[in-house]
Amino acid sequence: MNRRDFIHSAAGVSLTSLCTITADADVSAAPAAAATPAGPAIGVGVIGLGDRGREVLHEAALLPTLTVAAICDIYDPFVKRAQTIAPQAKPYADYKALLADPAVTAIVLATPSNLHREIALAALQAGKHLYCEAPLASNLEDAKAIATAGLHAAPKLVFQAGLQKRVHPQYAHVDKFVKTGALGTPAFCRSQWHYKTSWRKASPNADEQQLLNWRLSKATSPGLAGEVGIHSMDVMNWYLNALPTAVTGFGSVTFWKDGRDVPDTVQAVLEYPGGVHMAYDATLVNSFDDTYDILHGSQSAMFLRGDKGWMVNEADAPLEGWIVYARKEKINDDTGIVLVADATKLLALGKMPGKEAPPPEKTMLHFALKSFAESISTGKPSASGPLEGYQATVTALVTNSAVNSASRIEFTQDMFALV
Repeated sequence: MNRRDFIHSAAGVSLTSLCTITADADVSAAPAAAATPAGPAIGVGVIGLGDRGREVLHEAALLPTLTVAAICDIYDPFVKRAQTIAPQAKPYADYKALLADPAVTAIVLATPSNLHREIALAALQAGKHLYCEAPLASNLEDAKAIATAGLHAAPKLVFQAGLQKRVHPQYAHVDKFVKTGALGTPAFCRSQWHYKTSWRKASPNADEQQLLNWRLSKATSPGLAGEVGIHSMDVMNWYLNALPTAVTGFGSVTFWKDGRDVPDTVQAVLEYPGGVHMAYDATLVNSFDDTYDILHGSQSAMFLRGDKGWMVNEADAPLEGWIVYARKEKINDDTGIVLVADATKLLALGKMPGKEAPPPEKTMLHFALKSFAESISTGKPSASGPLEGYQATVTALVTNSAVNSASRIEFTQDMFALV
């Protein structure tokens, strides 16, 4: 169920009926594996074989609905490394030749974001379904061109933006609680991403090294806000059912003083209608406390970390009957009610969530590619389509501009519109 479908039907769904599936549930429970498709697997071409492209190859290999038919990158060492993961895939150095391959039905675009526009437009023009990693582009003009083309290509072609949380079952599950009022009146939101890494890639060739380190230059990089912050910002846009009205940002190179001009540490505050604010910070300098998203409301707080979620109720929140039986865990000094997607499926199979051995963990990318394949097979638009991808990209790129200029920037509604 995507966001539009849920909002349309939410009036007829009670909070109790949604929440009873958390009873005695363990957040590690995952949806059952998809059955092998009746028809042939979808032939995918992966363009861009850096770290992200190789992750795509690993995850696609685990999905019976997809087969990697072709791979492409202008950097030959990346192609050779990718061939060890997908030896059956035909290698290309020119994306245009890959697009002409009749075995390729769909494209996963995992190049640097500043290179997305030309390839994305060509892929749609060639009649290929397109999964475009987020952000859609590193500037607003290119992002709008890509999203508009994706919008016009529907319903014949599926366009999915790489907003992993938007199509992840756990985040969709928590959204049901938010939309039915379990949060109460939203007060503020907070998200962070902490991971110590330089982002720098080494190469003996100076020109190649510059290409590999596109993330370190403001001329080609959307910064931490665009590369990682976009996912949390999209979640807040989605859960609050609103778009930000302004953003204030700060950033600096605090540790990785190696000639880069992209900040290694950023903070931003996004303003939403009704006086709600989202505080965001990200750093490449320190890994402590990892990554999470929190929404604080008058009745509860929703806490999401990875593929896990908890709800911590206020003392004066209405006491629903299901809460007595729901599984609970310690969250710092509080007790959180465990929120888990698809617990009812496990119960239908005669299994007890939280008491069975946990299934193998699936990454967010796994669910994103699975969703992409399902949209192609069923013809249903992606829940992370052109508009969602564009609005998240606008949010992240304007935030990056505020960070780079250490200023407050106001959004206008026409910024988020697609014609």
